[in-house]
Amino acid sequence: MSSRSGTVANPRPESGSTRAVVSVRRLFRAETPEYVVMVAMVLFLVLFGLVMVLSSSFVTAQTSGEGFLGVATRQGIWAMLGLPMMFVLSTWRPQALRALAPTLLFIGLVLQGLVVFTPLGISSGGNTNWLSIGGLTGQPSEFLKLALIIWMAHILADRVDYIRSPRALGKPLIPGLILALALVLFGQDLGTMGVMALIVLGVLFVAGIRLGLLGTVVGATGAVAAIMALIAPYRLERVTVWLSGCTDDEFLYQCWQPMQGTMALGSGGVFGVGLGNSRAKWSWLPEADTDYIFAVIGEELGLVGASVVILSFTVLAVAMARLVQRNSDPFARLVTAGVMIWIVGQALVNIAVVLEYLPVLGVPLPFISVGGSALLSTLLGVGVVMAVNRNSRVTPVWQPGSSKEVRSP
Repeated sequence: MSSRSGTVANPRPESGSTRAVVSVRRLFRAETPEYVVMVAMVLFLVLFGLVMVLSSSFVTAQTSGEGFLGVATRQGIWAMLGLPMMFVLSTWRPQALRALAPTLLFIGLVLQGLVVFTPLGISSGGNTNWLSIGGLTGQPSEFLKLALIIWMAHILADRVDYIRSPRALGKPLIPGLILALALVLFGQDLGTMGVMALIVLGVLFVAGIRLGLLGTVVGATGAVAAIMALIAPYRLERVTVWLSGCTDDEFLYQCWQPMQGTMALGSGGVFGVGLGNSRAKWSWLPEADTDYIFAVIGEELGLVGASVVILSFTVLAVAMARLVQRNSDPFARLVTAGVMIWIVGQALVNIAVVLEYLPVLGVPLPFISVGGSALLSTLLGVGVVMAVNRNSRVTPVWQPGSSKEVRSP
């Protein structure tokens, strides 16, 4: 402004970076405290996970020829890819997600079918759950979990008027669920199948399915899981060891991993041996950076560090549960509940395995364990929850040239 003429100079045009910052800020405008807490907990867990991945993986990364930072760098790249995608997905309208629900499930089923029925599937640890295409590998079952949640919410949201009737479980719901779970079972991945079954049962419960019908589904799922455990000798050995303890012959095989995990947790004490100072990760504890990373957390950061992880998932669960309670839209409630059950339920299963409350299942700790496809899919799941619980609609962050806010009707 000129002090003599009183004229106002033309404002400087906003730079691209300024407009981008404004767009990011609008992502949280008028959002509820539960929404902000949920996003904050996810960001904390991702950053904490990157630190623990570096600490738990550098030994095996160095010995395998990847270099000191090999595994951590790869995980960081997945995080840098997943976080922006999470925020971009949060700008979508729920109607768009519902329109894509059948397509997403179809893609997930096709990719999982490629794993179990074609040479593109890769076996590891007795399971065939990895897909390799053009040098890129991933676990389609991780994305199938998210696709299944969105599709179930889409189907059940249209059946709220007769949700307690047996016909609410009719076509295409039950056939689709059976097909998705069967494809994962064909890959012999009982841990992933268990998490998916937990998601299905949780979403049906939140939808209001009659308890008698839900009990039938639970019984059928339990029977299938028992049969799968009995027909695979190594799974049966895991269950037997968990129930009756170790024998001398099993000490170096089925007992080694849970025993080393317990020793790592016990040696951490209250404050731990210090970040980076774990002894178990020096080729003593198998899967120290994936399924048993919680044991390394307990060893290096002690009871305090382990409690912080458990508290973080608890706060995340409470925030998402309150979002379910506050939202009146059936689709949004079911999607939020499904993703909450997926992330928090899988975290509880992983921690219970490390604490020997469950047999070894091969389930990673969400946001923290090594695994690009697992990290990316969970971040996309959070992005979907953000989208269906948003109070205001904003111009997508990939269009920084527009500063005009678009509100939902």
